[in-house]
Amino acid sequence: MNKMQDTQTIKKQYQTAQHLETRISLHDKYSTNKQGFGTWIFENYKFYRGCKILELGCGTGEMWSGNINTIGSGSLLVLSDFSNGMLEEAKKNVGEHSNVVYKQIDIMNIPYNENEFDFVIANMMLYHVSNVRQAIKEVRRVLKSEGIFYCATFGENGINNFFNVTLAEQGIHIKTKGTFTLQNGVEILKKEFSSVQKLNYIDSFKITDINDLLDYLFSLSSIADVKDLDRNNLFNIFQQKKDDNGIIHIPKEYGMFIAKN
Repeated sequence: MNKMQDTQTIKKQYQTAQHLETRISLHDKYSTNKQGFGTWIFENYKFYRGCKILELGCGTGEMWSGNINTIGSGSLLVLSDFSNGMLEEAKKNVGEHSNVVYKQIDIMNIPYNENEFDFVIANMMLYHVSNVRQAIKEVRRVLKSEGIFYCATFGENGINNFFNVTLAEQGIHIKTKGTFTLQNGVEILKKEFSSVQKLNYIDSFKITDINDLLDYLFSLSSIADVKDLDRNNLFNIFQQKKDDNGIIHIPKEYGMFIAKN
């Protein structure tokens, strides 16, 4: 799959919130760390009064629905996504506020001037970008010199690796690896930022309903690689991974970077 085809696949996937909500549901139902990844992310934000914040790839905006007060008085929050369908969902979840603006934006071409924002956020989306280096250059351009870039992502040893390994054992090879991970993120970010801190979120899955796991698998952007596979066959493959208590144990590897100069 070339970059143009990959981009079109991703755009189709995120036209609506359905696939994203499927993945969020698996985390909500089966995560062992009940703090929640979104709550943990917000605890690491250091906003202040009067700041300007841009979030790229805000998705459904659900993480902000109970956290608008964290941006402080006199501040401005721009929630953006390249999918208009996602922005509509974000508006429903977050609502109308005098200090919140909704805007359709492609991270590869951010329509703001240099040194515009105190904070830029890009959570769980840089691995979808065809040219990560160019995207981060754009982020750096619109950030003030003392600004901070927050970006959450996954690692190479979590659920995607579980899918790769489990199916490869059966001779089924799929692609579920991202281009921006906890393993290579520091190296990539350091090309534009002098200081990059990595924080790890400790969690795992204990999954009891294989159909939920299969729904997650088929919601991934790599669905082109699995759409023709027999769901019943996949069900039997994952059934073999259950322990004596009927649980599939899957590691989770998630975290975030804090980048600044």
